[in-house]
Amino acid sequence: MTRPVLYRNARLIDPASGLDQVGDLLTVGEEIAAMGPGIAAQGTPEGAEIVDATDLVLAPGLVDLRAQVGEPGLEHNETIQTASRSAAAGGITALAALPNTDPVIDDEAGLEFIARRAREVKLVKIFAYGTVTRETAGKEISEIGLLAEAGAVGFTDGGPIADPALLRRALAYAGGFGQTIFQHPSEPRLAGGVMNAGELATRLGLAGIPGMAEVIMLERDLRLVEMTGGRYHAANISTAESVAVIRRAKQRGLKITCDTAPPYYALPEMDVGDYRTFFKLRPPLRGEMDRRAIIAGLADGTIDAIASDHQPHDQDSKRVPFARAAFGAVGLETLLPLTLELVHKGALPLSRALAALTAIPADILGLKGPGRLMVGGKADLVLFDPDRPWQVEAEKLSSKSKNSCFDRRPVQGMVLRTIVDGRTVFNRA
Repeated sequence: MTRPVLYRNARLIDPASGLDQVGDLLTVGEEIAAMGPGIAAQGTPEGAEIVDATDLVLAPGLVDLRAQVGEPGLEHNETIQTASRSAAAGGITALAALPNTDPVIDDEAGLEFIARRAREVKLVKIFAYGTVTRETAGKEISEIGLLAEAGAVGFTDGGPIADPALLRRALAYAGGFGQTIFQHPSEPRLAGGVMNAGELATRLGLAGIPGMAEVIMLERDLRLVEMTGGRYHAANISTAESVAVIRRAKQRGLKITCDTAPPYYALPEMDVGDYRTFFKLRPPLRGEMDRRAIIAGLADGTIDAIASDHQPHDQDSKRVPFARAAFGAVGLETLLPLTLELVHKGALPLSRALAALTAIPADILGLKGPGRLMVGGKADLVLFDPDRPWQVEAEKLSSKSKNSCFDRRPVQGMVLRTIVDGRTVFNRA
């Protein structure tokens, strides 16, 4: 039996219910037993641990919409063990693993492998996507119904689905099971470059990826959503025009959601600088006006959620010429502090920032337990100091890979404790 824990004088924030007040929270076993002002005065269970949370925030554990966990087949970059440790250190209690592993997760055995390994590691809760197409080959639709029944939280190939006829069938088929297609909108025939198209790419002599590669596929996909009535999620939105397109589509009542990741509101394309490969991302870092539009989209709710887009790579994949380097960066441990940057700069209220990391991604994934504080609910929590400053040091991150595009960046907001099912899985003390 997990030891009871009483968190005293915390700022309790639950974006799902609108709760934001100073009070106490008691966990007994796997559940939240009580919360609110004066809980401590009502008595404490024998043997309970008392945690003084004065001036700290106690919120639902973060729910990460998208991360690469390495297994199976990519263990040289990351393992479920190291990804779980990194997630726990970042305040993440549940994450959705991408299916483009080796082999890909296109059958029930692949889903069971991820679930079994997560149970063995016993840190954070790991769910998995199923592939939209068999072997992510873009030719034949996977058994979406069987995969959904086996526990898939959504369907994606981890990259763009280029064939519009296939995407149309997938949207219609998945919609019949109440499932969402998660698309990475980027027209492949326009996206063959390595950084954002523009003056900087020309000056560096690098092939560019125009923002229109994202917008054109997004416009196409939304017409297919309109045609089929399917459920669609656009991942990693990075341009101002994409935000405008999604805003108009939501006004038309389409069943769509979208997310972005911290690099697209925290970094401009100029950070590529002198061929810095840790800043080589897909989609690429965009211009300043795009960055500001992403922040505005988060503020008005056009962009629903923020994902880590955790993409670990070993040193050999990054310490090569820019054109040959792998795309992607790690992001589990920097997800919360970089989101809090928007709060400290006045761009988002804290409750909205936490909603984009907790209840909203849980709803998008169809998860009923994570992302909420409620009596009788699972005690999946994060305790953090929203004001404590620290500096990101890539070599000290818990991820097996160290390819962070935020290395040496000063941030504000530190995770102190992460709790899953009432168990403390990370304690900075």
